[in-house]
Amino acid sequence: MAKLLKGAAVTAALNEQLKTRVQNLENKRITPCLAILRIGERGDDIAYEKGAVKRCDSLGILVKKFLLEADAGQDKLMETIELINRDPAIHGCLMFRPLPKHYDEEMARNALAPSKDIDGITNASLAGVFGGTDSGFPPCTAAAAMEILSHYDIALKGKNAVVIGRSLVIGKPVAMMLIKENATVTICHTKTVDMPAVCQRADVIIAAAGRAKMIDKAYLNENQVVIDVGINVGEGGKLCGDVDFEIAEPIVSAITPVPGGVGTVTTSVLAKHLVEAAERTVR
Repeated sequence: MAKLLKGAAVTAALNEQLKTRVQNLENKRITPCLAILRIGERGDDIAYEKGAVKRCDSLGILVKKFLLEADAGQDKLMETIELINRDPAIHGCLMFRPLPKHYDEEMARNALAPSKDIDGITNASLAGVFGGTDSGFPPCTAAAAMEILSHYDIALKGKNAVVIGRSLVIGKPVAMMLIKENATVTICHTKTVDMPAVCQRADVIIAAAGRAKMIDKAYLNENQVVIDVGINVGEGGKLCGDVDFEIAEPIVSAITPVPGGVGTVTTSVLAKHLVEAAERTVR
């Protein structure tokens, strides 16, 4: 039976730390403030927004919403981003993506001030992640996976880590974060030859492929730690990860559940990045 790496314990620990940091900022007459920029009415965006607002409210973080109609247009979007950039009371921005297809998403995301990019969407922030510096913030989901490993004292130094997926949202940045912790990292993707054999030799697997239950017995060994970043809708409308949990849980050493794992931690990481951005304004 694998140890369950539940996100709730990680979130609770993060939140306790953040409450103290928010109070310290309040003592300096600074209230951390998050801007939420959403275009249109995507259901998953709205659901995440509700969770983020609830988390911020519980920590004493202000939230300002900038909600645009799906057809507001590129000019209106750019004006809104500039407004957020210029407001010294706003310390960070969560901009929901993907944008509707008729928007230039690259232009929009890179218009955001890197100092306020708390979800790692700008090229400048990603450069910091890839360069191993603290100049920007990594994407929150990638950072949440690393928070879980840290909270549960999963040793990474010298370990073989396999990341399944090469997106800029999770795969590539989490690989760089693992390297920073002195792991030896392999990135697997759709062109990888004999992916199960590559994964079976790993000490740590971070699954971010976006394919429901693709990781089965052939990928696993009894000493592995498995971080399942995937959120998919499986049979009967139930949420499931990229890992077949029923198969993996009796085999591996430790595993995150879905739901209840990485996704649970993401909004707390967002709040952590926001608080750090506020702290940087007084250093």
